[in-house]
Amino acid sequence: MNISKIKDLRIKSNLTQKELSLKIGLNNTLYNKYENNYNTIPLIHLNTICNFFNVSIDYIFSNNKIENYQNSYPKIDKIICGKRLKEFRKEQKLTQTNLAIFLNTTHSVIADYEKGRFLISTSFLYAICKKFNISADYLLGKIDKPKYL
Repeated sequence: MNISKIKDLRIKSNLTQKELSLKIGLNNTLYNKYENNYNTIPLIHLNTICNFFNVSIDYIFSNNKIENYQNSYPKIDKIICGKRLKEFRKEQKLTQTNLAIFLNTTHSVIADYEKGRFLISTSFLYAICKKFNISADYLLGKIDKPKYL
């Protein structure tokens, strides 16, 4: 998963890693690991960074060239995300097991996401968005349109 645009945005804003991590409330060492792809950035932290720079998650994922969407919500809603993930899965005629196999996980993990018990992992969201050309911001409940890119 490539999220190099975060580094580009930080540099363009003339911020050091330490300055940015302080501004968004993250430990500098942890932020460094995210920016350098040593650790996968959790969606909550990715969303914080996107909100700080006023860009969409789709933009960071390089799903489109639109930096931000009008009428975008700042928060991620795991209940809406679960409903939209289920709706998307059914549109694609995938079972929970089929989607789980694609993501190399179990159907119970997919069920937990769809019920809104847990927020989908960043790497799973990225894989779904890349394969099916669906908006991450849409799936996360941050926007209502566009659904597909």
